[in-house]
Amino acid sequence: MSLAPYFSSSSKVWESRDWIFGLEELGYAGWEIVADGKYRLDNPDNLAAIRENLASTGLLATVHAPYSDLNLASLNYPIWRESIRQTCCCIRYAAELTDRVTVHPGFVSPVGKLVPEKVWEMQKTALVEIGKYAEDHGVLACVENMISIKDFLCRYPEETLGLTEGIAGIGITLDVGHANTNGLVDAFLAHVPAISHLHIHDNHGRSDEHLPLGDGTINWEKVGRIIARDYSGRTVIEGRTLEEAKRSLAAFRKWFV
Repeated sequence: MSLAPYFSSSSKVWESRDWIFGLEELGYAGWEIVADGKYRLDNPDNLAAIRENLASTGLLATVHAPYSDLNLASLNYPIWRESIRQTCCCIRYAAELTDRVTVHPGFVSPVGKLVPEKVWEMQKTALVEIGKYAEDHGVLACVENMISIKDFLCRYPEETLGLTEGIAGIGITLDVGHANTNGLVDAFLAHVPAISHLHIHDNHGRSDEHLPLGDGTINWEKVGRIIARDYSGRTVIEGRTLEEAKRSLAAFRKWFV
């Protein structure tokens, strides 16, 4: 696997991009752009500035598609269509920057709880459409496993694998921090050869704290050993500040060997 990870900070989507210039100096190879707020790629000014940031730093890129107020498993048809449209729109612009886009799965609405099989069908249908669009644009859209909120889809490895299996243009982003909130790190690690993208951050197993590596309860020595052995793709460390980025990178270099 690559020993030079990328860094991402969803907490900065409403802030300036000045912090990005410190990533290369710290030793990061790339930046995962969270395409929301002031970082939405469908805004021409944002996209131009992001292109300039990448060119001036030499950083590579991956992209996280927008997810606020969207639901790819919605039974409300206009919302479902808009969720697909925004995801595909992000992929179209992201294709100029990368071949990996992380996508959040949908969630079960109150009405959806009455017909869970329909929710699954809507999510699967959405991924088929998104996958085709992604494939046409040279991108792999990677569905991310989710945190321990019971209405979210893709909290379990079998569910995530079953939802994405056999769909062209669709892969899986394993988020180790999310898996820890469900007590399923080991269960997900058993499927590392099937993943296409990797997010790492720490927590204490109760909520999605996005702590620096080593500040929570995840056994990074074990995780790092398995990832280094079975995974060869890009790794994104998620955090909030450059100081956290520095600490996590030091921990990454210790354990992911």
